[in-house]
Amino acid sequence: MSIRPATRDSIRLVGITLGYDRHPAVHHLSGTVRAGDLLALVGPNGAGKSTLLKGMVGEIRCLEGHIDRSGALAYMPQADEIDRSFPLSVMDLAGMGLWRKAGSWRGLERWRPEIGAALDAVGLGGFEARPISTLSGGQFRRALFARLILQDCPVMLLDEPFTGIDNRTVEDLLALIRLWHGQGRTVVAALHDLTQVREHFPTTLLLAREAVAWGPTARVLTPENLARARNLSEAWDEDAAVCVGPKPAVALGHDHGPETHHHHEDAA
Repeated sequence: MSIRPATRDSIRLVGITLGYDRHPAVHHLSGTVRAGDLLALVGPNGAGKSTLLKGMVGEIRCLEGHIDRSGALAYMPQADEIDRSFPLSVMDLAGMGLWRKAGSWRGLERWRPEIGAALDAVGLGGFEARPISTLSGGQFRRALFARLILQDCPVMLLDEPFTGIDNRTVEDLLALIRLWHGQGRTVVAALHDLTQVREHFPTTLLLAREAVAWGPTARVLTPENLARARNLSEAWDEDAAVCVGPKPAVALGHDHGPETHHHHEDAA
């Protein structure tokens, strides 16, 4: 399941505002996620990380601006958004990644070798018949990663993939993300652990409902930028109306070197 890097951007954000009931959760964001990027989304609670991922995958429509996408996207929501009481086996859950190919639940049986290989890759070999309700938090996250493997997309969007799981599972899943990155896939992950981000993610977008900084991780995760993100988050007015922002720049990214090509016009 190796994918060659695309020659064009994977996701291009052009002056986007995202929100609910016309109340903005992310606003006036412009920038480029380039093919093959390994990008961390970080920021205080309520900074808009999940909203941005949902906008990228198309679950939420832009209130302003637009998002250009190239290549199929695989999306893993936060684990607590998935109803684990639904009577699914581990094979069923992982096999949902084959929906486009299999076409129906009945068609999964012929894909049993592929599903088994994906479960082996995440350390769940032999768990095919287990109900998902019986899995630990770490095992459930591994099953979701098996589903991503079977989707076999060039772009992977992950919402807090490591929250509340054991260290060994985190290390195993990080190794899988590094493998995807090495294959040329684009990976965007919303994360809380800044040490983890500094060690494993070369590029970071620091959000506080707007972009504080976007670029090489060492330049983004500075004390000054983190303080600004915290201050912006604390000062946010939950009752604010949708505001009108500046016109987004037309050219984003390709005319700059690797140090600056993700830079947001308002970044610190």
